[in-house]
Amino acid sequence: MPFVSSETRFPALNSSWYGRARDLVDDLVRKSPSRFALLVFTSLVLLFTLLFSLPIASANGAITPLHDALFTAVSVICVTGLSTVDMATHWSPFGNILVVVGVNIGGIGVLTLASIMGMVISRRLGLRAKLMAASDTNPSRIHAGPINESQAVRLGEVGSLLATVAISTLVIEAVVTAILFPRMLLDGVPLGEAAWHSIYYSAMAFTNTGFSPNVGGLDQFANDYWFLGGLMLGVFLGSLGFPVIYAFANGWLSPRRWSLHVKLTLVTTFALMFAGMLIYILLEFDNPKTFGSLNAGDTIFQSLFMSVMTRSGGFATITVSDLHGSSLLVSDMLMFIGGGSASTAGGIKVTTLAILFLAAFAEARGRAQMEAFGRRIPADILRLAVSVVLWGATTVAVSSILILQISKQPFDLVLFDVISAFATCGLSTGLTQDLPPAGVYVLAATMFMGRVGTVTLAAALAASHSRQLFRRPEERPIVG
Repeated sequence: MPFVSSETRFPALNSSWYGRARDLVDDLVRKSPSRFALLVFTSLVLLFTLLFSLPIASANGAITPLHDALFTAVSVICVTGLSTVDMATHWSPFGNILVVVGVNIGGIGVLTLASIMGMVISRRLGLRAKLMAASDTNPSRIHAGPINESQAVRLGEVGSLLATVAISTLVIEAVVTAILFPRMLLDGVPLGEAAWHSIYYSAMAFTNTGFSPNVGGLDQFANDYWFLGGLMLGVFLGSLGFPVIYAFANGWLSPRRWSLHVKLTLVTTFALMFAGMLIYILLEFDNPKTFGSLNAGDTIFQSLFMSVMTRSGGFATITVSDLHGSSLLVSDMLMFIGGGSASTAGGIKVTTLAILFLAAFAEARGRAQMEAFGRRIPADILRLAVSVVLWGATTVAVSSILILQISKQPFDLVLFDVISAFATCGLSTGLTQDLPPAGVYVLAATMFMGRVGTVTLAAALAASHSRQLFRRPEERPIVG
């Protein structure tokens, strides 16, 4: 008996609005995964803007102004942590639930979320959907050329990756909650408040968002190293990226089997973490407003906490504007780099930085190829890394110029908050809350481009690669 498709047997079903919508999604996913990712994230931002605008979302029952609702929605979905309102007092219980749900949705990744949405709507995970999901771990998956299957995640493992995203989010946030909850009880926090706040803080830590439900932020826990250590654990695991977590889940005792991506991420992450700690110790040990009054042990811990949080965590035990100008500049650099690819952290990503340094070392040694851990890295990955950095630098430069013109504030403060927005870090010098509506919209666009732009740009560039059947004459311009 010849095979008859469901569309042939049930034409009415296929012509229904659901069938047409499903076909439209399939077509969009097939033609442009990056555009579908943009559509999903934009839709989420608009939905949460509407929800945050509702009277039920605010503590006083009033309608939240559009610019504040939009900024909060972008900050939540892009897991940034910047705010134009007091997050501890402005939102009602319903609004706070929206915050926790929103950061978990936004934290799983742009293309990963888009692939899940496409799978839910189309009821299947085809090759293109797998390419889109895997491209969140490595945009080169959409590359027209051959892809080595030892990269971050194999196409056949995409379903397992999506399961790992969901399971790891739940497990890690549960572990961090279990660490924070008893400590809050010991600090005298009421049972119900301790339960809710521990869940809230764990979500903010793992998603690298940095919102605090307490008035005054972390002032209450500034010297509680158990509590701060729990936050650092959540931020660190969230910033590694789901491909690294997936590699750990499938063989953390076999580092020789780890992919090059996992090794580069771990080495660069630890190098930046401890380098940042040492620099903060050297620059802030004599600053009476930050670490100057602390003993050696406290200075080391607080410097490590600051180094971890500037990589995208967003929590702070000090007033950021009290840092020396040199420390603010170091923080700018750390925020701009951010965390691991396909993580809840932002920035240009640590592997992008690693690729640039590997290229510089190869050039200094006169080698034509980049190599690391016994593997050769193709030149197109370097072009991808350069494109991501240029996108980030251009976004930061344009946004800084606009915010400077709008706010008339000092350049170092403006640059810090703009990079924090682009890198979805969430630390602020206090500038963000004082911005007029025009500046709020500019900073919201910066957050959106920082979270969505770098990933979709990388995927779009990789997908647009085409084979050229001829070569033009070579000529070398002067560089440097």
